[in-house]
Amino acid sequence: MQFPYTLERLGVIMRPQAGNPFEAEGVLNPAAAVAPNGEAWLYPRIVAAGNRSRIGRARFVLDDGVPSGVERHGTLLAPDRGWEHGSDHGGVEDPRLTWIAELGIFAMVYVAYGPIGPRGGLLTSPDLQHWTRLGPVQFAYDDALGVDLNVFPNKDFAWFPEPVTGPDGSPCFALLHRPMWEIEGQEPALPNGITDPRSAIWISYVRADDAKRDTAALTRPFGHKQLAASQFDWESLKIGGGAQPVRVPEGWLLLYHGVSGVIDGSSFTPQKNVLYCAGGMILDADDPTKVLARTSQPLLSPETDAERLGTVGNVVFPTAVIELDGVMYALYGMADAAIGVARIDRSN
Repeated sequence: MQFPYTLERLGVIMRPQAGNPFEAEGVLNPAAAVAPNGEAWLYPRIVAAGNRSRIGRARFVLDDGVPSGVERHGTLLAPDRGWEHGSDHGGVEDPRLTWIAELGIFAMVYVAYGPIGPRGGLLTSPDLQHWTRLGPVQFAYDDALGVDLNVFPNKDFAWFPEPVTGPDGSPCFALLHRPMWEIEGQEPALPNGITDPRSAIWISYVRADDAKRDTAALTRPFGHKQLAASQFDWESLKIGGGAQPVRVPEGWLLLYHGVSGVIDGSSFTPQKNVLYCAGGMILDADDPTKVLARTSQPLLSPETDAERLGTVGNVVFPTAVIELDGVMYALYGMADAAIGVARIDRSN
């Protein structure tokens, strides 16, 4: 199968607000969703001085139904739990938001950059107005892997919106994530069966019946497996998940990011010689570990000034898909400083 979708740039939808201290170092990498009342909301990562991140809240401004800007509505989430912030930087970052109809909730999974590095955190809402913290994601131990995933830094979390078949054959909600086999000052062993240390896209599961009994079960996924790894030159350093998976006729549409270039020093420090691009995959509807199609070239590469110049230059980083009036739009971070929007078109 050829990958059947393209991205068409529509422009910048959000830039830092002058004089707003919470946005002094950028707005980027948002989540997005449509509320039950039909309002469309954006949840950007907003960065204060010292690389301190919060998750903001903004309502889309639409021009003939097309996203063209935002109306700010304050902060949704601040790093006010001890596990969500470090001594020198950090905070709550890069949310992804999924409506899970069978549970009647929006599930927002985000990166909590705390004292021991990045980890997953989860909060839920029935209506995008009232939110419940469920705490950190705690991966079930699997002795067959030979490692404890909770020991390693992890990013790029995103939930599938519908159950798929899990590794034990039961209906499960699936979670994408991107563990990093790096611990500063150490050389940890890779999981059993993994020979490539580059960060890749992984998948884990929560039984649907468990989550229906108690949504807190979503914080305890099991059945961890690598889904996809670097394959092409434009993603030679690493890949990671992007927007939340979206059901399409072909299966699951997953926009992801690939990184090429050179890492200088630790990958935990800001990099200046890397290139972030957006690609796409189609995953099997029932078993999303099966990749049915994948872009050999990026769907979007940094080309505009907003994508090439910013806090970290040359970054296109997709993190959300939203459907408005039957049209799908991708939201993406631009050079870690602004937020762009692109229309998702079917190419054949």
